[in-house]
Amino acid sequence: MHRHFLIHKPHGYLSQFIYEKKRHKKLLGELYDFPKGTMAIGRLDQDSEGLLLLTTDGMMSEIMRGKTVEKEYYAQVDGIITEQAVDQLKKGVEIGFKGIRYTTKECKASIITQLPESIGVGRRIRDERHGPTSWVSITLTEGKFRQVRKMTAAVGFPTLRLIRIRVGTIHLQNLKAGEVKEVNAFQ
Repeated sequence: MHRHFLIHKPHGYLSQFIYEKKRHKKLLGELYDFPKGTMAIGRLDQDSEGLLLLTTDGMMSEIMRGKTVEKEYYAQVDGIITEQAVDQLKKGVEIGFKGIRYTTKECKASIITQLPESIGVGRRIRDERHGPTSWVSITLTEGKFRQVRKMTAAVGFPTLRLIRIRVGTIHLQNLKAGEVKEVNAFQ
């Protein structure tokens, strides 16, 4: 019988269970006693946080990583993002990927004027004297390496904090950083 988990991956953790290089890194297995064979569905880089799905079912992993499944992110960016920059994000922007230039697919993007209370708490990036920040929601069906960070930088608003809040119909909801919830299935 396969098992499935939702986790709010904290900043500073790798989306994996084994790290074979010499320096110690924080791994998902330090947060919960996952069963043998548990794998992350997709990844969040060490500097990103938010919703991560885990499963012991390889077929479920393939389905959830599919190109039709939306992934929604909230990005705190340096400066006050403009509607013009958001329009550029929606249409696709050119980023570097594996040494080549790549234009991202069209996506959904919008300025966040009222951040959900559960997202507002947590890691503080910097204080106001270092300049203003703002938040943007970006929903993708693709997921290149550090794509959201590269996209916001390409329109002049580098990402300071990145949180995945949704995969398909599954939402982060009120899971706190580091919290794990076992579920019957992903729906």
